[in-house]
This record gives sequence, C-alpha cells and structure tokens, in this order.
Amino acid sequence: MIFDTHAHYDDEAFDDDREQLLERMRNRGVEYIVNVGASMASCKSTIGLVRRFPYVYGAIGIHPDDVAELTEEDYQWLEKNIHKPKIVAVGETGLDYHWSDNRNVQIEAFERQMNLAREAKLPLIIHSRDAAQDTYEVMKTNRADEIGGVVHCFSYSKEMAKKFMDMGFYLGIGGVITFNNAKKLREVVEYMPMDKMVIETDCPYLAPVPNRGKRNDSFNLPYVVSKIAEIKEMSSAEVIHITSENAKDLYGIGRKRFD
Repeated sequence: MIFDTHAHYDDEAFDDDREQLLERMRNRGVEYIVNVGASMASCKSTIGLVRRFPYVYGAIGIHPDDVAELTEEDYQWLEKNIHKPKIVAVGETGLDYHWSDNRNVQIEAFERQMNLAREAKLPLIIHSRDAAQDTYEVMKTNRADEIGGVVHCFSYSKEMAKKFMDMGFYLGIGGVITFNNAKKLREVVEYMPMDKMVIETDCPYLAPVPNRGKRNDSFNLPYVVSKIAEIKEMSSAEVIHITSENAKDLYGIGRKRFD
C-alpha cells in the first residue's frame, strides 16, 4: 500500500470534506500519511489530526516563510510537543529564498529546529527552494548526517541530489515528476537509487498530471508511482513496495516506538 510521506490535510482547502476524505484512505490503497506542520497553527492542527486517525502520523516544525515571527515561547512549545504520541519528525524546516531574503533569520531557525530533532532523536523534513547550496552548507555545518531525514519535494540537480543522499537523506518525489517541464527531476529519478526515494503529495499543492492545477490529495499518488515506474523501468507494485518500506524506515513507523 502507498505511504504519503508529506501532506497538509489541516489546510483550509480540506475544510469541507477532510473527515470523509481521510476516512476513505485505507480502503483505497493508502496505508499511512504523515501530516506536516508548517506554522504554529498547523502544528497544533496536526496534533489533532493524528489523534483522530490511526493511520495518520505527524511532523511539527516551522516553514522558513513563517519563522520571522517565532518567539521563545513557540520554540518551547515545539520542544515539548515533538514528544507527543505519533509525532515522527521535525519539519518542515529549511530555507526558502523565493519570496524573501531574510537569510540570517531563516538559517538561525533552521539550526534551532535541527537541534530539536537531534535532541528528540527524530528525523528532519527539509524544505529547500532557491537555496540549494546554503541548505547543504547549513546541514553540513550542523552535522545533519547524524540526524537524518528527507529533502521533501526535491527540485534540484542530480549533483545536489548526490550531496544530500551522501548525507544519508531520502529525497521526496511528488506530482512535479509528471509535469512536462520536469526534465531535471526526471534525470534525478533516473539517477538516484530506489533505496533513497520516498513519495509524497505535498497536498493540497502540486497535483500531478492529469489533475495539475486542481486540489491534490493522496489518491493522486498512483500517477506519481506510474511515472517513476516508467523512468526506472520497473513495475508500479515494486515502486509502491520499496518507497513504502523506505518511508517506514525513515519515520520509524512499524519499526521502533511507533509500532
């Protein structure tokens, strides 16, 4: 069954049908979902979601676009709540220079969240946009290889892919792999070993072709699987099995304390 390693079902895009949608997941081939926090509000919503659905797990962390307003109280809340049941990662955290250039603020918040993950012995979910080299350098300086995790929605070159994988990180592949203009990502998927790949929606964003531009959800992942299978010249069943096992290893679900 499919494992969606990165979703945002707390988003307002799901306000009208969230409960019904999530209740149908197991019956339609989705085994696990990790709902990922990006703001203080979404972290709190994520904790509520994982309580209600046995196959939904959570990550809490603050997206780089939202770190400027973080207070010491917020960091204390994060430090306390990463130990709650079914919280399996810290994130999404990282660097994003697309919309803003507050680099020092973002780097400081990234480093603090890396330290939270290290202390809690949880993996990181890394967000990186238009900041490849800085993301890598901050991770290297802070020994992120000792923490582990995933670079979600990977969008860089295969050279950068190698650097992140050499640090022991998985790469998250989602709907973009189906886009006509995704030549660079297809090269990464062709190059990378399957034991470093996990799949994700980033829903409600980045729906794959043929639903590009519409609200995304985990039921769209077979389109991602099919494109990966085509590129890797393997069956869809093999892609699902390998990426699901990788995701369970990444998050410890069924492996350690999250049995």
